Amino acid sequence: MVTREIRPAEHRTDEPGPGHLTVAEADSEVLVTTDYLGGVGRRAVPGGGPGRTRTLSPRTLNRVVLERQFLMRRTGRTPLEVIGHLVAMQAQEPNWPYVGLWSRIDGFTHDQLSTLLENRTVVRSALLRSTQHLAVAEDFRRLRPVLQPVLDRTASTPYFRQVSGGLDTDALTAAGEQLLTGRTMPRQELARLLALRHPGRKGKILAGEVELRTPLVHAPQTGMWGRWGTRAAISVTRAEDWLGAPMEPASAQELVRRYLAAYGPAGVMDMQAWSGLTRLREVIHDMRGELRSYRDAEGRELFDLETNAELPDPGAPVPVRFLPAFDNLLLGHADRTRVISDTDRRRVMPGAARVLPTFLVDGFVRGSWSLKDGTLRLVPFRPLRAAELSAVTEEAERLLPFLGARDIMYVQAS
Repeated sequence: MVTREIRPAEHRTDEPGPGHLTVAEADSEVLVTTDYLGGVGRRAVPGGGPGRTRTLSPRTLNRVVLERQFLMRRTGRTPLEVIGHLVAMQAQEPNWPYVGLWSRIDGFTHDQLSTLLENRTVVRSALLRSTQHLAVAEDFRRLRPVLQPVLDRTASTPYFRQVSGGLDTDALTAAGEQLLTGRTMPRQELARLLALRHPGRKGKILAGEVELRTPLVHAPQTGMWGRWGTRAAISVTRAEDWLGAPMEPASAQELVRRYLAAYGPAGVMDMQAWSGLTRLREVIHDMRGELRSYRDAEGRELFDLETNAELPDPGAPVPVRFLPAFDNLLLGHADRTRVISDTDRRRVMPGAARVLPTFLVDGFVRGSWSLKDGTLRLVPFRPLRAAELSAVTEEAERLLPFLGARDIMYVQAS
């Protein structure tokens, strides 16, 4: 195995990175207290007390989410358990969830996820934010109905309405379901049949609207490890036929609990950004009796499950981790400074709905990576110290065989 470098690492400057705290700051708890005049004061104290809301530093929030995402240390849980804990894993491009599970599960192999897709215990479908995700089948049956307003909203955008405008939405959806009942059909065929029913309209867009408005799942081959990028040939079928059971709507409260278990503490805007749902503040209001409240460094209120009282040490060491494109860690919050600086966020999310694969150093995004011609290309956003460079290279070498790559190359950030 050969490690090649285009740009040798230099000594890092002493400027603190995102979430950097001095030892004194990291070891103290900053509490917010409201005085009798209604003013807010902050002070560092060794512990909490009645009437005080603990303020969590960026590093504390970082360590909490890394621990709950199984990125502080690899877990011995099964892929099914991890996907269920994360609620869902974005799978816009089929290979990426495999990399996300490799970084989280000790000894994970490609076949473990492929088998789950083949035996129908994990499905691929539109879900959170109207994007393609992998979810445990039983979770999909319960959570897809809760998220249906998000998908309906997407299906009502001008992209779809300029084609389906004037058609009865319920009739269009029913026609799509009728065509798919008891069958698994290529998207292209569904588009062709819908276009025959509605001459002069683009069948591809009609089929896309049907897929948003009714629970469809993709055939297992769509989610198998293989060629990088999106798959052109995708077959779909009715979820209830595939799973042999009807949708059973969960409550919005259940979705919030599941989210906080894997992504909390978090604010209302975080929950809405992750799910695509709106008006969750009303849901949180009704759940306050079972939630713990915090503040972040900017004074925003954060919520967590009462059962998650113990938080990890903000100074705990974190190993280097490689994340896939569209990883849950980067898309789980509206305020993403707990894992990436605003400057680096613009590098990783350059537009056109792209989220680049990244690597973490000390728990925060420090660069991006890509795979080309069997070479893992690493792009540090800032110079790495010698120890950091060694740790990144070691983890990259462990990733090579999983990706089917041979070499590592460091490339200067543009």
